[in-house]
Amino acid sequence: MGAVIAVLIAVLAWWLVRTYNRLVRLRNQTQASWAQIDVQLKRRHDLIPNLVEGARGYAAHERATLEAVVAARGAATDSGLGVMDKAAAEDALTASLGRLIALGESYPQLKADRHFATLQDELTTAEDKIAYARQFYNSAVQSYHSALESFPGNILAGLGGAHTRRDYFEAGAAPQDAVQVRFA
Repeated sequence: MGAVIAVLIAVLAWWLVRTYNRLVRLRNQTQASWAQIDVQLKRRHDLIPNLVEGARGYAAHERATLEAVVAARGAATDSGLGVMDKAAAEDALTASLGRLIALGESYPQLKADRHFATLQDELTTAEDKIAYARQFYNSAVQSYHSALESFPGNILAGLGGAHTRRDYFEAGAAPQDAVQVRFA
């Protein structure tokens, strides 16, 4: 009888340790995927000054647009932002970048500038990587939340206190207008 109880206690202990370690692994995965978003955002932030300088020479009288991009970049690079505030700052930056890219359409010389075109392509690539990193982060958060809310993870999470819910990186409330393509 004592051997059966010892085996049951060992199985229960193994099960609890395995569940707790899974919670730790999922929590670490959310942190690592958030760090990957930061890497991709930094890459985008590093491209912006070059884009602004390239546009400045061709569209100097578009000062408000250029200053808005610089200000939005400054707000987005604030390291003290949480997930939701970071998402809002990045949405504002994306909107101002859209206006900057639209300048390229308004100024044929700027649009034809090879340096500006290369930076635009790099920015597009950065945006794609950011979208993927956000998707991966949100998937990691979803897996983590599922583990936190499922038995026995919900009991272990409550006991340890180190496991709390994470915020999703959500798109802002800005209207998502469809891109209009017109052929001349």
